[in-house]
Amino acid sequence: MANYLKLFEDENAYSAFTGTSAYVTPNVSVCSGGGGSIFYNPYEYNPANEYFTTVAKSNGTIRFNGSASGTVTNKLSYSLNGGSWSTPSQTPSVSVSAGDKVLWKGECIPNSSAGIGNFRQTKTDFDIEGNVMSLLYGDGFKGKTSLVGNNNAFRDLFYDSFLNSAENLSLPATTLAQSCYVRMFYECPLLTTAPSVLPATALTQSCYSNMFKGCTSLTKAPALPATTLAQTCYQNMFNGCTSLTTAPELPAETLADYCYATMFESCIKLATAPELPAEALAPGCYSGMFSGCTSLTTAPVLPAKTLARACYESMFDSCTSLATATELPATTLANSCYSKMFSGCTSLTSAPELPATTLTQYCYYYMFFGCGKINSITCLATDISASNCTTCWLYGVASTGTFKKAASMTSWTSGANGIPDGWTTIDK
Repeated sequence: MANYLKLFEDENAYSAFTGTSAYVTPNVSVCSGGGGSIFYNPYEYNPANEYFTTVAKSNGTIRFNGSASGTVTNKLSYSLNGGSWSTPSQTPSVSVSAGDKVLWKGECIPNSSAGIGNFRQTKTDFDIEGNVMSLLYGDGFKGKTSLVGNNNAFRDLFYDSFLNSAENLSLPATTLAQSCYVRMFYECPLLTTAPSVLPATALTQSCYSNMFKGCTSLTKAPALPATTLAQTCYQNMFNGCTSLTTAPELPAETLADYCYATMFESCIKLATAPELPAEALAPGCYSGMFSGCTSLTTAPVLPAKTLARACYESMFDSCTSLATATELPATTLANSCYSKMFSGCTSLTSAPELPATTLTQYCYYYMFFGCGKINSITCLATDISASNCTTCWLYGVASTGTFKKAASMTSWTSGANGIPDGWTTIDK
């Protein structure tokens, strides 16, 4: 919609005009009579309808380094503050002053290791806004929601840049490609605000892997409505986001291999975990998900009764404020399923009951290692012959406590690999 100003004789004329169904609302309406009333109806900004734009916060330069696709190096055209478009033959480096807006467009082809390229800056930090699809589809970007055929499309696009805000950035794709957003904002230390939503409901392998890893100023994550996951889709997505206080909802009920692995690792201000409703697990699905989240106080409910290899491995490792563990109802275990799950949880005062009778390789390996406040364990295992199933599982727990075991179980050993020395044993 074009901006325009319209003059009316008086307010009655204005009301008559705006009361009709077939009109374009003026941005500013001025009534010359009756006191000269002015009515404003500004154009509603929609990032999805705008070219991808960088907004300078100070004087400096912003440039795009295009990756090579075959024998062709990706190039972008740019427009400074809405002026005419320029298409330089070499890497565009645009001199900017504070507040300048640079619009970008092109028809880039992703490289499997470097995406379409990356943006860099000199002596300025910047915000980004508009629709990222203008980098792939040029002038035809509006309405584009598919990244099919564009694996690694936006990989490393802002890697290690002085980016402040992506609040008004549109990432409209609902059909994704493999690794399409991998490391897009990796280690952007000034980034405070992410796009509000990543709208895809069906994900692809590694699509969001490492996307915001190391963004130490990011306080809020985008909405993640996906219900169909893929291998490593969220792996490391917010790893090291040390200012993140709130996790997004994660509604998926069926998981994929390592889908949430280390997703929030070292998010030291994250106090509450999202609900995790899935009952169908996959290998490594929650591996290290909250490892090092030192402000997390309560674990989410984990309803699954059938486990997968390494599904909960290191899930809450070194969560030093975690005081309450969740129930673990599964009676059939998998290799490494609970390995290091609560290792280093120094505030944990009680352990969940462990009802499984037959243990598997590495299933309880280092499970409660260093949990110095735990003084009660209920473990109903009757077969602990699997290799390393209880190695160091109770190393460093309280010096005295109570161990409840199955009455028929007679092969427990004493010490950190079995029943801790100094504890009382009770049959259940």
